[in-house]
Amino acid sequence: MASPLNFEPVPAESEHPNFSDAVRFPLRLILEKGPASIQFRAIMDVAGLELDREEVRTIALTYGPALSLALEQRIDGSWRNEMLTVPASEFGQFDSVGTIPAYRRLLEYGWDRETPPLQRARRLLFRLLAEDDDPGQLYEFGKVAAGDPDLIHRARNVLREAAAAALAHAGYEGDPRLRGAALRILGRVDAFLRSPLAQKPWIRAGNRLVLAPEAHPPSVHVLTMVAHMPLFRSENHAPVSRLLEHVSRPAPRQDACQLVGKHVLEQPHLVLGDPLTTRTASEADVPFAVTWLELMARLQFMRQNASWMQAFERLVGDCDRDQVWHPRRATAKQPSTHPEAWPQFPLGRADVEEDRWLDVTLRIGLIARLLGRPVEFV
Repeated sequence: MASPLNFEPVPAESEHPNFSDAVRFPLRLILEKGPASIQFRAIMDVAGLELDREEVRTIALTYGPALSLALEQRIDGSWRNEMLTVPASEFGQFDSVGTIPAYRRLLEYGWDRETPPLQRARRLLFRLLAEDDDPGQLYEFGKVAAGDPDLIHRARNVLREAAAAALAHAGYEGDPRLRGAALRILGRVDAFLRSPLAQKPWIRAGNRLVLAPEAHPPSVHVLTMVAHMPLFRSENHAPVSRLLEHVSRPAPRQDACQLVGKHVLEQPHLVLGDPLTTRTASEADVPFAVTWLELMARLQFMRQNASWMQAFERLVGDCDRDQVWHPRRATAKQPSTHPEAWPQFPLGRADVEEDRWLDVTLRIGLIARLLGRPVEFV
């Protein structure tokens, strides 16, 4: 798609006399060859160009995949009357996605929270914050949890945290309903992190080690919520610092399974430590690795962790002479299977290889901005 904008890159020297650590970003190439969604994010979030936002937003609103996703929404504001379901891979069809990842993907495409599909979904998300006892508010958990108080309690907690993350992502930090829910959510996590149980959260169930029922480590939804609430973070500095300490630890070998009542359940949304402790981990699933690095950059955690900074520098080093990222190894070309990567990848056309590389290139520029690194536009 050709860019509808006239763009003349500003020399990096004019903004950064000392730009030895500048990240070079191919803005001109993206505006000439990139898909509309990546064009919009590059213009607004990386370049920060002084343009009419509404005029530029039409680039994102007319993007085919975004329109296709919006058209899958039901009249009640949900997608499939589910909340957390994601397609089996990033190539999956939009007709198999749930409300929260669909809502967040539209935000990532550049859609404003006041557009009709996001307005309709917003009512459902705020209702999930209200700790409603309506069985209908269990969505896809309803059949499995029916009649079991422990499973119902677990389902409501997961949905509440995911809804809070989506609303924070949409910029509702100032809404008292979200702030109240965020305080309760962070309070539960912090109580766990300050307890002796945080050091030894494992118990034996049969022949395996699982998390104790009382363990409440942060979920990726909690981290996402806090990442998109900068004022809330500053007001809760001590709990947020404990979050940093927790996610900086090497992740344990055990899978995130937990004893919930009489059931041992997988809890893949729980974060038990740093998932990128090795170079192999970051290179095997680049979309998730970049999602994690962006999340840590938004939390202002990334500069405090040398391995995350090294992973980012490797991404920068993997850009070609046009400053477009390319994978180091064949495994990096495979779709991500991590559900948290789905709302962000791919923003381009999934079946076009060049778009996949531009997706990662966009995130490199965005992370550089979040880190306060100078960005040189080429």
